[in-house]
Amino acid sequence: MRKADRVIISTAVTGSVHVPSQSDHLPITPAEVVAESLAAAEAGAAVIHLHARHPEDGRPAFEPSVFEEIIPPIAAGCDAVVNITTGGASSMTIEERLAAATRFSPELASLNMGSMNFVYSGIAEKVTSWKHAWEKPYVENTYRTPFVNSFEQIEYALRELGERGGTRFEYECYDIGHLYSLAHFADRGLAKPPFLVQGVFGILGGIGADHANLTHMVTIADKLFGDDYHFSAFAAGRHQMEFCTHSAWLGGHVRVGLEDNLYIGKGEQAIGNRQQVEKIREVLVGLGKEIATPADVRRMLALKGAANTTTQRSREVST
Repeated sequence: MRKADRVIISTAVTGSVHVPSQSDHLPITPAEVVAESLAAAEAGAAVIHLHARHPEDGRPAFEPSVFEEIIPPIAAGCDAVVNITTGGASSMTIEERLAAATRFSPELASLNMGSMNFVYSGIAEKVTSWKHAWEKPYVENTYRTPFVNSFEQIEYALRELGERGGTRFEYECYDIGHLYSLAHFADRGLAKPPFLVQGVFGILGGIGADHANLTHMVTIADKLFGDDYHFSAFAAGRHQMEFCTHSAWLGGHVRVGLEDNLYIGKGEQAIGNRQQVEKIREVLVGLGKEIATPADVRRMLALKGAANTTTQRSREVST
């Protein structure tokens, strides 16, 4: 691993797992996602990991027209690196999942490195009052339907976004086998260093939120990639902050945000992404770590720069 001289804070602002009935603070509309993104950037997040939702009911959205209402205002309001999801939601086709990233050709995009059971049907057991009819069937369906990320789909993303557009990737690894999948594409020259390996822990169907697993993931990644990668980690739910702390202690980076955890403490819902950024920033400073700026991220990850993306619509619309 390339030990971080400065720690990158990524913020996953809304995601596609949580549903509006779980929290009144989950950003839904484009204006809410923009406001949450700018607040996170102001608090110290150098990377904004973006999903979008339909404003009328919070359903996960893939349409570039929805992202059009989000990305230009973020780019106009801060210098953070915009990281567009290609994971979207498991109910989407690969073409739908890549639609926004294809439209905007971002500096960075997420890329899931394997098919898996990605189960969050347990949400249905905890919510007692639903705001929208789509929510309960949506979460329950994850118990019976896997999240498909075939090698053909991974290669499609690498070629469509990486080779054609110069986008680099946040390689989301939910298990040790996903590291070997990344190594396969690296051996073929489709994935190019420096890699950003995002270890994801605590998803039902993936690697568990056990600190020994985090250490093991870094050990295997070191064997496969040597100094050609940066490591970041997060755990879903209540283990969020401790896994971020562990990642930073090992020399890696961190990710927080309401996509991963709706809470700021035991039994206390976060009122926004900024709260989580401020909390992990305080931890990092306490560990003696410097916080990476967007310019640092662009240097460390060899990004193409915001000027080489297509994040702007016409000035008339974006202003």
